[in-house]
Amino acid sequence: MKAWIITQPGTPDVLEWQDTPAPEMGPTDVRVRVRAAGLNRADLLQRQGLYPAPAGAARDIPGLEYAGVIDEVGSNVQSRQPGDRVMGLIGGGAYAEQLVINERETIPVPDALGLTEAAAVPEAFLTAYRAMFLEGGLQPGGWCLVRAATSGIGIAGLQLARALGARTIGTSRSAARLEQVRHWGLDVAHGEDDGPIVDTVRQHTGEGVHVVMDLVGGNGHLRENMDCLRPEGTQVVVGLMAGREDTINMGLLLFKRLTLRAMTMRSLPLERRIQLAQLFQERLGPFFAEGRLKPVVDTVLPFGQAREAHERMQAGGHAGKIVLSAES
Repeated sequence: MKAWIITQPGTPDVLEWQDTPAPEMGPTDVRVRVRAAGLNRADLLQRQGLYPAPAGAARDIPGLEYAGVIDEVGSNVQSRQPGDRVMGLIGGGAYAEQLVINERETIPVPDALGLTEAAAVPEAFLTAYRAMFLEGGLQPGGWCLVRAATSGIGIAGLQLARALGARTIGTSRSAARLEQVRHWGLDVAHGEDDGPIVDTVRQHTGEGVHVVMDLVGGNGHLRENMDCLRPEGTQVVVGLMAGREDTINMGLLLFKRLTLRAMTMRSLPLERRIQLAQLFQERLGPFFAEGRLKPVVDTVLPFGQAREAHERMQAGGHAGKIVLSAES
C-alpha cells in the first residue's frame, strides 16, 4: 500500500507518498480502505518531531481520524462485515490507503454523512464530549467557556452544548471567525479586543462558568480561566497552542474549590478507545441521524495534497476541519 511517510522531522516537505508494507490483521481486526482523513494539530507536531506516536501506532505515518469502507474482516469478527462504512479515532496511520483496526474501535458512519464529512467527526466530537460532559461534568442549563471556539473541537463543543441543553461562551483571536460559528450554538462571543474575558463571563453568568474547555494552554490563560470559573467549577485542559508554561494561584484554587483536569485522546489504551466508540454510537449517533450535530469542514483537499493541507493548518485562519479526501 501507499502512505504519507514522515521521512524526518521538519516542514511539510518531509512528507512523502511512498510504498510501505500493509499492516497485518488479527482475528478481531478489520481492514479499512481509507477514503478520507481529518487533519489535527497532533499531525503537525508529529511531523515536526514534537509528538511521537503512542505504542502500537504507526511511528512515521500521521493521521488520527479516518473514514472508509471495510474490505476484509478477521476470523473472529462479529459486528462488522465487508462493505460497512466506518470512521474512528486512532493513535496514528490514517494518511494511508489502508488501516487495520480492532472491530470494536470502529464507529458506523451515520447514513446522513458522506465519508469525507465523516472524517471530520471522530476527533472533534469525541474530544469535546469527553472534555465537557465526562471530565467537566457539564449539565443542562450550565455554562461552558470554550477557549478556541473556532477550532474543530471548539465548534463540536458548541454543537454538543446546544444539543444537550447547556450554554457557551466562546473565545477566538478573530471576532469575524466567531461570527462565522455563532449559528453552531455559540451563545456569547468574546474576541481578543473585547477586554478581559472575566468581565464578559461575569456579565452573562453571574458567578462564572461551570466548565472551561481549554485548547489554548499557558502563558497567562490558566489564571484567566480560574477567574472565570464559579466555585467548584472545573477546567479541562485539552490543548497547549499558546504554550506549556503557566503559574497558578493556589489560594484561588483552594478557596474556590476548583478542579483542574487534563486529558489526551491519542494515547488511550484499547479498552478506553472502545468504550468511547460505544458511547459515541449510543449517545451521539442519534443526534447525527437527526441532523442536530453536523461536522463542520473548512477545506477539502485531495489525498495527494497532504503537504498543502499541513501548510493551511499551520497558517491558521480556518474555521472547522481540514480533510484529505480520496473522493475529491
